[in-house]
Amino acid sequence: MEKFKVGITGGIGSGKSTVCRLFAQWNVTIIDADALSHELTGPGGKAIAAIHQAFGSQAINAEGALDRAYMRQRAFKDVSARNKLQAIIHPLISQEMASKTASATGEYVIYDIPLLVESIHKYKDFLNVICVVDCEESEQILRVQNRSGLSVEAIMNIINAQASREQRLAVANEVIFNGSGVTHEQLQERAFALHQKWLLLARKLSNAN
Repeated sequence: MEKFKVGITGGIGSGKSTVCRLFAQWNVTIIDADALSHELTGPGGKAIAAIHQAFGSQAINAEGALDRAYMRQRAFKDVSARNKLQAIIHPLISQEMASKTASATGEYVIYDIPLLVESIHKYKDFLNVICVVDCEESEQILRVQNRSGLSVEAIMNIINAQASREQRLAVANEVIFNGSGVTHEQLQERAFALHQKWLLLARKLSNAN
């Protein structure tokens, strides 16, 4: 039976992971693209051989995993390197997503996809709904500084390598605003309202099948 599929995305520091944890507490299956990526690029991961071939031994660390610091620096400076890495990892992520979707419980599935907008052509026909967790850039910087200690310049490099706020909002069917001044209770209320809405849509899809 076909599952109702929701893609959730947002820029670094937007609170996307917090929102996904809210849905998880309501027994929604969350499929985390980042976690799948780490698994695929970890020691012995399915992507390691192709990464080694594309980027050389300097891209692989002593444990046999992707050297993230090296690759992050290279990918931010070189768009073609970033595209090459994504071309290796994204098809493998899609395969893993399909497998996990088939075994998912609950009435609908959420896909936590940080680079959803950057690869929208791969997901627009797959997902029923795209939900963006949105906040101001200044709030993104503040949150990432508080949790990681990165410099503003380093954080801006990450933000600039991602889709812009405007690009994300342009593809959104739903928006959860999680900017300055939003309390956890307000965030939870907004998420729960969407949960109720998506349950109804999932049941309609199920009945149609």
